[in-house]
Amino acid sequence: MKDWQQDLEKNIAGIIISETDIKKKVEELGRQITAHYASLNADQLIVIGILRGSVVFLSDLIRELKMPISIDFMAVSSYEDKTQSSGTLRIIKDVSEPIAQKHVLVIEDIIDTGITLRCLKDMLWARNPRSLSLCSLLDKPARRQTKIEVDFRGFEVPDEFLVGYGLDYAGRYRHLPYVAILNPETYANE
Repeated sequence: MKDWQQDLEKNIAGIIISETDIKKKVEELGRQITAHYASLNADQLIVIGILRGSVVFLSDLIRELKMPISIDFMAVSSYEDKTQSSGTLRIIKDVSEPIAQKHVLVIEDIIDTGITLRCLKDMLWARNPRSLSLCSLLDKPARRQTKIEVDFRGFEVPDEFLVGYGLDYAGRYRHLPYVAILNPETYANE
């Protein structure tokens, strides 16, 4: 085993959502989202992935949507390589196309405090979309600091620092096919 694989394994305290369970949940969310937008007679959906964490989830989810879609991305940050949100939202990359009078679905990897998504949803609503929904693979309600409505939710997760399936710590672990708890010793000296 290579050194980086050993380091990775010692930094994982435990897998909490398996690759198989994620796949099943993504298929279920795809069916729910497709049915929802069919009920709105939506002829097209703009899917906005929040970079970088949502990329893995978004890539799998869009293949489960049975309707015309276009994809755009936003990059926002409130973590700055830390394990807790700073509470300040920075827009690093905005959407490329106007969203006025269009159906919009925002894809996020995890909702933690809710502060980032609350600010983001308010900003997007100001652009007059026809509808605006939020889909998050993971929800950590124990850390919520503001009310945020999640239209499509994957898993509720414990108040632990999680990595894998798009979630990272300092840019690492996003590639893991499962969601795991990061060993607290990995980031204890922050």
